[in-house]
Amino acid sequence: MRFTKMHGTGNDYVYVNCFEEPGPNDPAGLARAVSDRHFGVGGDGLILICPSNTADARMRMFNADGSEAEMCGNGIRCVAKYVYDHGICRNKTLTVATGGGLLSLELEVDDGLVRRVKVDMGEPILLPESVPTTLPSNPAIDGGPAAGVELVVDGERLEVTCVSMGNPHCVAFVEELTDRWVLEIGPKVETNPHFFNRVNAEFVEVISPSEIRMRVWERGSGETLSCGTGAAAVCVAGVLLGHTNKKITAHLPGGNLELYWADDNHVYLTGEAVEVFSGEWNRD
Repeated sequence: MRFTKMHGTGNDYVYVNCFEEPGPNDPAGLARAVSDRHFGVGGDGLILICPSNTADARMRMFNADGSEAEMCGNGIRCVAKYVYDHGICRNKTLTVATGGGLLSLELEVDDGLVRRVKVDMGEPILLPESVPTTLPSNPAIDGGPAAGVELVVDGERLEVTCVSMGNPHCVAFVEELTDRWVLEIGPKVETNPHFFNRVNAEFVEVISPSEIRMRVWERGSGETLSCGTGAAAVCVAGVLLGHTNKKITAHLPGGNLELYWADDNHVYLTGEAVEVFSGEWNRD
């Protein structure tokens, strides 16, 4: 089976072109095997680039633990790059079907190759039952999102905001971004009973109204160098709580992402997409 290793700001996945390769019989098992950084290819998971009847391509994403996720903002940029660079579709505006819905992407092409991609991430989902979470709404904020509400984790009282960008996120703004928040509290947020589908946990330090620093504990993968849907959720949470503007730069360990929660209520995400290498995986 041919594969390609790609990353968006360090959020790396193994990609399989299912336009040419037969889809794996056990994608969850394959995801666990190829993601292993010692005995496999190494990555945050597996992404299948598949034909679609409704879009230019369909993306299926599997975390490193084999669980299937709805969406990945960094992964979908790499899907768009692959689709364009490898001649599946040479349009500079593409549509990709995901478990979180149909998304539109604008490609920045230089010398025949995609360098950066702008993704219309769609409208944030804020109703608690739709995120989903059993945390309560905040009646002081229009629309009743679970924004600025209390979550107790390991005896620590956090003020969190819950947002779905096609997949669930729990955002906490902290004074200082430390390993303890991400590596100790993060996995406990992921599996907290208030999130029956588990949740991605973002920890955020505000630099200025237009600039933040963040780290992410991803559901099913642990800490990753970047998370596009997480950065989009942070953009929304920052506006809801009055911490940031609608347009921000997010600094993540793997690089920078540009976010904009626009007047049409859509969140737009712009960042790099990089192809690293290709190879062949022995199915046996």
